[in-house]
Amino acid sequence: MGKALYLKSDEEIEQIRKSSLLVGNTLAEVAKAVGPGVTTGSLDKLAEEYILRQGAKPAFKGYHGFPFTLCISPNDQVVHGFPGDYTLKEGDILSVDCGVNLNGFFGDSAYTFMIGEVDPAVRDLLRRTKEALYKGIDNAVEGKRIGDISAAIQDHVEQFGYGVVRELVGHGVGKALHEAPEVPNYGKRGSGPKLTKGMVIAIEPMINLGTRNVKTWKDGWTISTADKKPSAHYEHTVAVGKQKADILSSFQEIEAVLNARSMETV
Repeated sequence: MGKALYLKSDEEIEQIRKSSLLVGNTLAEVAKAVGPGVTTGSLDKLAEEYILRQGAKPAFKGYHGFPFTLCISPNDQVVHGFPGDYTLKEGDILSVDCGVNLNGFFGDSAYTFMIGEVDPAVRDLLRRTKEALYKGIDNAVEGKRIGDISAAIQDHVEQFGYGVVRELVGHGVGKALHEAPEVPNYGKRGSGPKLTKGMVIAIEPMINLGTRNVKTWKDGWTISTADKKPSAHYEHTVAVGKQKADILSSFQEIEAVLNARSMETV
């Protein structure tokens, strides 16, 4: 964070779109493999190999020392989880956050997968979190403010009693992975920086089934819910539009894979 806000040209936005779509394709590769008996470490390996084959670089690996390609966060982990020996099992949920650097421009997106049959209350959490993402995106329009995005997300999920994580926020994205402005998932309408054409932001609600409180693990990265209840995370990179936002990343490829495998989506 802390980078200066700069407005992107149409040509730069198209470069960010290419990076963002590559993120979606990478997560679609993860979707092909995710399931019971699979380790999170194996998902990270296949994602890194896929990104490198496309001539891009994993954006997260080495960023402030983060050691992996993907942030993989099962169940009560909110974000920044380390891939490793954890073996997925029926009933788990798995949030996977991915970023790439293609030709000097970054794309960023996240998706929460269900592993087999998931508790109905957890399924609802995922559905409402994804709905909140799109309600936020609906407000990424020229003339509105960041607070309009934030309030739309917060209002939608809090009516169901969910907790909105405060410590982590969305962000600008472009020639750097994290740029200004910050995009909180809570706030007041009409507050914050004014949205203008040329702004590209990552909107990423991180919503907890229980309390909004989180804790950071000893590894310095992994963040989980304080009450050990599940958390969901969906993210798109979007360009602010005159009438509506332009969603630069995509879930289409991910969900096409899941549907073909008869794995449910919310």
